[in-house]
Amino acid sequence: MLIGGVSSFALSLKNVFTNSSDVRKMEGQIPLRYGGDAVPIPGAHTLLKHVSNLHIPWGIVTSGTEPLVAGWLEILGLAHPSVLVTAEAVENGKPDPACYLLGNQRLGLKGEVLVLEDAPAGIRAGKKAGCKVLALATTHEVSQLWEAGADWVVKDLEGVRVKGCRLKNGNAGVVVEILGSGKL
Repeated sequence: MLIGGVSSFALSLKNVFTNSSDVRKMEGQIPLRYGGDAVPIPGAHTLLKHVSNLHIPWGIVTSGTEPLVAGWLEILGLAHPSVLVTAEAVENGKPDPACYLLGNQRLGLKGEVLVLEDAPAGIRAGKKAGCKVLALATTHEVSQLWEAGADWVVKDLEGVRVKGCRLKNGNAGVVVEILGSGKL
C-alpha cells in the first residue's frame, strides 16, 4: 500500500516537471530565493582567478539547468566559464560521460583533463570520459567519493593551486598542486 502510494505520487510529480521550460523556470528561482544563504567553496575565487590569468581553458559541466548555474555564478560573484554544458545539452545525465566528453570537445581539449566534482555520479562520469577527478568533500561522505573512483579528495579548493603551464610531448599542460588530499 505504501509503495503504491509513493509510486503514484512520483508519477504525478514526473508529469508536472517533464516540460523543460518549467524546470528551467523553477531552477532559475533557486539562487534568487536562497542566494542569501550561499557561500562559495573556500578557494574557488582564487583558483578561478589564477586559471583565468593564465588563460587556461575551463568550463562548467553540470546536471543543473543554465538559469540555475548562471544565477549561482552571479550571486556568488564567480567567473563565468567560456564553456557551459548543462542538463539541456545532453540526453542522459551523469554518470553518463557524454556531458564531460561534450565539454572537452567544446573546449578543444585532448589528453589529460582535470575534473572537479562533488558527487559520486559526476566522479563516475569524469572517469568514464577519461579524465582525472579531484573530488570535493562538500556534499557527500568522503568514503563515497573514493568509492566512486576519485583520484584525489579534498575538503575544499583552498589547497588546490595552479602552479603554471608546461610542455609535455609538444602539448601545453597545466601544473596543479593538490595539498591535503587523502583520507580526510
